[in-house]
Amino acid sequence: MQKNTHRNFTMAIIFPFKAVRPQSAIAKELASPPYDVLSSEEARSLAASHPHSFLHVTKSEIDMPTDLSIYDNSVYQKAKSNLDQMLADAVLLMEEQECYYIYELVMHGRSQTGLVCCSSVDDYENDIIKKHEFTRPEKEKDRINHISITGAQTGNVFLAYRNHASLDQLIAEWKKNHQPVYDFTADDGIVHRIWIVGDASAIQSITDIFKNDVPCTYIADGHHRAASAAKVRKALGQHAGPEADKFLTTLFPANELNILPYNRVVKDLNGMSDEDFLSSLQDDFVLSHYDIPVEPASLHEFGMYLNGSWYHLTAIEGTFEEDPIGVLDITIFSNNILEKHLDIKDQRTDKRIDFVGGIRGLKELEKRVDSGEMKVAFSFYPVSFDQLFDISDSGNVMPPEST
Repeated sequence: MQKNTHRNFTMAIIFPFKAVRPQSAIAKELASPPYDVLSSEEARSLAASHPHSFLHVTKSEIDMPTDLSIYDNSVYQKAKSNLDQMLADAVLLMEEQECYYIYELVMHGRSQTGLVCCSSVDDYENDIIKKHEFTRPEKEKDRINHISITGAQTGNVFLAYRNHASLDQLIAEWKKNHQPVYDFTADDGIVHRIWIVGDASAIQSITDIFKNDVPCTYIADGHHRAASAAKVRKALGQHAGPEADKFLTTLFPANELNILPYNRVVKDLNGMSDEDFLSSLQDDFVLSHYDIPVEPASLHEFGMYLNGSWYHLTAIEGTFEEDPIGVLDITIFSNNILEKHLDIKDQRTDKRIDFVGGIRGLKELEKRVDSGEMKVAFSFYPVSFDQLFDISDSGNVMPPEST
């Protein structure tokens, strides 16, 4: 596809769009956690009592034989047929006009409000949308197949931006003066409220603020979905329509946000005994045994769960570099634990390591180890937005699944 060679790539471009969304009365029935924080078994269990759950689209293997690979082509075909059926049954409807959507979530009493829109694939490719992680090939291929076969973008890319006072005010006033189209508490206790912004003047004002005053946005979560949207457009080539130039995003101002950690679990200790592994860690960390789960309270602290016990690890000064990448906890962990002792050099491709979103909590780490599936788990202190912005602005990247 030939790009628009006349555009000056200096500011962020966003678009209103005709959303496919649920009937208001049954929105709660469709609401589901993100596809990549649930196992197939967990998704199957959640959807069992919710026939309209959107998991039937985002994790359609739940409707297929359990011994079938989740990456089998028939799984993506099932996602398409389930989506088509929801549209045919009017469980889902398409907006008649292009709109923006204001999205408020409340979790554990903390509220954050963002803007649902479409962002530009050109912006992604020209680094107006800034990245901070490399992607993992198998996860990228999965989303490419899902988008290509369903003909839909069913997962958001979560973008952050440095807040803009006029936009903050516009969104606050819209929320104050209009009723949300959705307002419900999901089964996990998270409150969801969405307002439709269909007024032409408001739509133009929002578009212009980004076009004129927001130089860039930052991927906070969804590197694989963003990369997949760009690669789908490239694969379509001359057959790509205008919709392929956009991908689904929700933009949050940084002052509204709190980054959660991305924890790790590892299958084995690279042939070492528990005692030898604990001893080897003391070259770079101060270790303390804990009777309760360890949730790190500051940078350079880690929790570790091994053989039914929790340990608190503090990186020793001088064992890591002080540059913007070297000072990151994930870099310290990668260099001084994964590579040095466990011979895991590439987290993107090594099958001995897996990633657990912080939203799952520390109990999930205990579960993965106690089941025998994994040998050891590590909990992290979350990356700050200042770190994320600094890394992205410098053109550097963090290890995969850092946020």
